[in-house]
Amino acid sequence: MLSSSINLASAHISQLQLWDTAGQERFQSLGVAFYRGADCCVLVYDVNTPKSFDTLDSWRDEFLIQASPRDPESFPFVVLGNKVDVGDDKRAISTKRAMTYCQSRGGIPYFEVSAKDNTNVEQAFEVVARNALAMEEQEEYGGGFEDPIDINLDNDRDGCAC
Repeated sequence: MLSSSINLASAHISQLQLWDTAGQERFQSLGVAFYRGADCCVLVYDVNTPKSFDTLDSWRDEFLIQASPRDPESFPFVVLGNKVDVGDDKRAISTKRAMTYCQSRGGIPYFEVSAKDNTNVEQAFEVVARNALAMEEQEEYGGGFEDPIDINLDNDRDGCAC
């Protein structure tokens, strides 16, 4: 787990906790413990390895199953294409292909990053923090009750509610 603070201009300093499964299948069984209560999910693939891109949907689906967010359709995701520092000659997934993927899934924010040389990492995690804060506020102020209970029921039981 990595913990970091990000100063957002429009909000207070936010503490992010990042839980990294490193794309390894062996961590999928720990999904509920890792994912439950998350406010945003970051999907990362290697732009030089087609298989890592091809598994984005399965990781996304697995996250939604294990995390069980209240509204899976609007749960915030961010996709990061990592290792852009390696060079275009080794690149297997084009920017256009990745952006098309993200647009076809509801306009998921997309960033091309390099963890090695820190390219676009801060910008990407600012969006992660903003999305997480928005999700947290939505859940905090959304009431959380899908079927409200009418407490003003008319009853003909001589004042007895039983």
